Amino acid sequence: MAKMDMTCVNAIRVLAADAVQKANSGHPGLPLGAAPIAYELWAHHMNHNGKNPEWINRDRFVLSGGHGSTLLYSLLHFFGYGLTMEDMKQFRQDGSLTPGHPEYGHTKGVEATTGPLGAGMGMAVGMAMAEAHLAAKFNRPGFPVVDHYTFVLGGDGCMMEGISSEAFSLAGTLGLSKLIVLYDSNRISIEGSTDIAFTENVQKRMEAFGFQTITVKDGNDLEAIGKAIEEAKADKERPSFITVCTEIGYGCPAKQGKSSAHGEPLGVDNVKALKENLGWPEPEKTFNIPEDVYAHYAEVAKKGVEAEAAWNKLFDDYCAKFPEEKALWEKYHAPVDGEALLKDEAFWAYEDKPQATRALSGTMINRLKDILPQLIGGSADLAPSNKTEMKGAGDFSKADYTGRNLHFGVRELAMAAIANGITLHGGLRTYVGTFFVFSDYLKPMIRLAAIMGIPVTYVFTHDSIGVGEDGPTHEPIEQLAMLRATPNVNVFRPADATETAAGWYLAVTSEKTPTALVLTRQNLPQLAGSSKEALKGAYVVSEAKKQDMDGIFIATGSEVSLAVEAQAELAKEGIDVRVVSMPCMDLFAQQEEAYREAVLPKAVRSRVAVEAAGGFGWSRYVGLDGAVVDMRGFGASAPAAVLFQKFGFTKEHVAEVMREVVKKNK
Repeated sequence: MAKMDMTCVNAIRVLAADAVQKANSGHPGLPLGAAPIAYELWAHHMNHNGKNPEWINRDRFVLSGGHGSTLLYSLLHFFGYGLTMEDMKQFRQDGSLTPGHPEYGHTKGVEATTGPLGAGMGMAVGMAMAEAHLAAKFNRPGFPVVDHYTFVLGGDGCMMEGISSEAFSLAGTLGLSKLIVLYDSNRISIEGSTDIAFTENVQKRMEAFGFQTITVKDGNDLEAIGKAIEEAKADKERPSFITVCTEIGYGCPAKQGKSSAHGEPLGVDNVKALKENLGWPEPEKTFNIPEDVYAHYAEVAKKGVEAEAAWNKLFDDYCAKFPEEKALWEKYHAPVDGEALLKDEAFWAYEDKPQATRALSGTMINRLKDILPQLIGGSADLAPSNKTEMKGAGDFSKADYTGRNLHFGVRELAMAAIANGITLHGGLRTYVGTFFVFSDYLKPMIRLAAIMGIPVTYVFTHDSIGVGEDGPTHEPIEQLAMLRATPNVNVFRPADATETAAGWYLAVTSEKTPTALVLTRQNLPQLAGSSKEALKGAYVVSEAKKQDMDGIFIATGSEVSLAVEAQAELAKEGIDVRVVSMPCMDLFAQQEEAYREAVLPKAVRSRVAVEAAGGFGWSRYVGLDGAVVDMRGFGASAPAAVLFQKFGFTKEHVAEVMREVVKKNK
């Protein structure tokens, strides 16, 4: 082991410790213990180029234990990603490039936003799946233009979280040999030794999942770590899991091996003692890195520049030899042409007959599969119910990575994380599906997608008490409010074919916002007044007869046709109301004030919202003078028609509520 290599490892340690100490906040334990793993990987085994963090064939590195962010920031600083020493000094400060946990799109070189433990493990599986699919689609003999690894580093907490087991079970089944997991096994959690809650044999678990397992007994042995990584790369049939036995807080005499090293600054005296123990020059100084360290890192980083240059030459030759593949590559990596899709009559066409919006969504998916070859997706073992299968597109499997239908098994949480990883990888657009009530299982990863600003699409079917016989456990009530309350998520609940097409248009043309499509099990009529104005979030679907209308119904999804029926009932007695379809509150809120006023005039205070879900959130549109026809409990087990009658979703009851509101406001 070269002495300079260990000096560079210690540079990571002291820089991380100084950053945490200056902020007086953070997690020094992981960076001190895992620095040798990270250095050996980045310096000698990973293809990456700090001068171009977006190089498409780079190896991906995900820090699943995102609390150890100073480890990643130190790597980005030393390997020339543009993160300055001043940035390191601003760790955890407002507006800095070094926030408490890594943030994708905020700091160059950060591949994923990680914070919830285990999330990075799931996203890494998605990245490896994307690499496998694109390699199978584009590589030709002698031209491996897609050929890179996904490395993910996490600790005991990541392995305790259920998401890692979900994701790794699928990764082993799929034989994702380009996935290499680095397990920082320091046997310490916040509450103390992991033995208090975590005594399983992790290696045997990973073997059972279908991983090659390798153990490095000394976390400071760079040679052994390097040998393990090369052994992992050599296995072409299985993903690999490398356990590296480390000590949390390594090098700090008072903290090494203790839980107190995990999530609090070491203290000024302990930072100095750390540096003295590591033989660091001038240990009383902070943020003091010798020039020869920077020189060595710069020399090591040249390999990444050379690797990208070699790939660029390979890709140029590939494009010259395979012009059709080049054109397809460009289509995969270009934004969706929204203008063309908007004008595509076939995309918007529909049969004028009652259909469930889940079935209409299935039709849209199969139209889009031919328009967007980069579309890939599937369900958590529910494709026949969710209508998410792309006909004739093949199944993604260990035997055939070209398939576009993904089978996630009953693993909703991992599915959502994997979708994030596929999207983060680049070159693909992905959707995932399940019953709407199980969006609860996806929520943490939907939240990360929203934070990262990545356009994953969620196909949520069986969207209300219309589920019927399955009963309260399967009837979503509060989920609409939950997702609508999540910033940067477009929650779209369409009422018919045109609105379903609008929802899919929104989903595939979005660049920075995830889309949740909330779809019915039961058939709905095609509405005479529905239009592409649904893309504005809300619009008048059935107009009142006179300008000085008596009231406004606001409804979504299956309840829009119900509101139109109630409108007709009221018209018989001279009560004149407008019906507004509001498939997406989020989009409507983004429209100009003039449009919003035209749809929902402030002067019309008699408003009734109708939605077969919990009513939380509707007060912003009905105000103090209006009312909401909604669900107050969890539903019941009975045929859907019985339940709509039982819970007041009938034209008679909806009309009566409007009648009372109009009467009250006269």
